Amino acid sequence: MRALQKAETSLPSWVLQRIEDAARQETSQIAKSHLEFMLENVRIAERTRLPLCQDTGLPIFRVQMGRDLRLDFDLHEAVAEGVRVATEQIPLRPNAVDPLTRKNSGNNTGLGMPDIILDMVDGAGLTLTAFPKGAGSENMSLVGMLNPADDPFDFILRTVAERAANACPPLFLGIGLGGTFDLAARLAKRALFNMPGSSPEELKLLARVNRLGIGPMGLGGDTTALGVRIERALCHTASLPVAINFQCWAHRSATEVIR
Repeated sequence: MRALQKAETSLPSWVLQRIEDAARQETSQIAKSHLEFMLENVRIAERTRLPLCQDTGLPIFRVQMGRDLRLDFDLHEAVAEGVRVATEQIPLRPNAVDPLTRKNSGNNTGLGMPDIILDMVDGAGLTLTAFPKGAGSENMSLVGMLNPADDPFDFILRTVAERAANACPPLFLGIGLGGTFDLAARLAKRALFNMPGSSPEELKLLARVNRLGIGPMGLGGDTTALGVRIERALCHTASLPVAINFQCWAHRSATEVIR
């Protein structure tokens, strides 16, 4: 509940710093104004403790659990109960619906929700990161099964050029390279968790994305993306899976250590 409330009503300090830096460096007055509006939006959300976006997203959590930890409760149900409480008390918009009937669960849980990505780590601790994911950016995300001779970065650039304006830029881009069809998508989601990227490949891709000139809210400018992270896995010699998980400017997350 605490992690989800913090994630919904504030942004990590490094994300705010990226937006502030972009606002200072932006040469387009329209783009600069939109970046400043985003910062003001965050300040209002922090002051009022209300969600900073009307799309409070689907509940996604990364759980890092120590190998020596022995739980005496159902982890998924405990997280789900936190989501139910948060939906009522923050409040969160009930976004979770059945994919066929479109019936709303009313509390953002049930039928696979919340989505929990579990990592086993050394020790006996339990750390939970809330990562609410809105539909605007998620709907633009894509997995491509490329020919091994293709350039994955050209594919990424073409995809971003076609889809970025509809994902509430400036963006954070999680890239999954390799693995299988489904592993590439999970790598791309993990890449968003592990932002920001700083490798030469990541910085070069970030620069290429920003040269597209799509800008904040797709209205033009120097800042199309604020961060790129690439996660890789070995893939079959005949395959080249590439996943792009778009994230909007509101890169929401918050972590709690459970004792």
